[in-house]
Amino acid sequence: QVQLVESGGGLVQPGASLRLSCVASGSILRENTMGWYRQAPGNQRELVADISSRGSANYADSVKDRFAISRDNAKNTVWLQMNSLKPEDTAVYYCNVNFKVFGKSFAYWGQGTQVTVSL
Repeated sequence: QVQLVESGGGLVQPGASLRLSCVASGSILRENTMGWYRQAPGNQRELVADISSRGSANYADSVKDRFAISRDNAKNTVWLQMNSLKPEDTAVYYCNVNFKVFGKSFAYWGQGTQVTVSL
């Protein structure tokens, strides 16, 4: 079984920064991708950023110059540094890890952490 535990959400003002953390435990293939998704009320869950175990990162266009994703493979930990936060970044942020075993895909999610950007 795989567990993902997120932390670091909260209420901040526009322009502030937050850092989200996610620790994965359990049976995780060493070759994997960890990432962050978010879901605002009434919207579909969307990719914010992900990073492979080899260090290749992808970002949504809306966060490209403001957010930075990083990871520690030895600790199965991924971070999302969010700078210059905007009200439209308000959402529940979910950590995700996914990998393939003999061609079969596995994906696991954290419980989510709320990020609210408001005056």
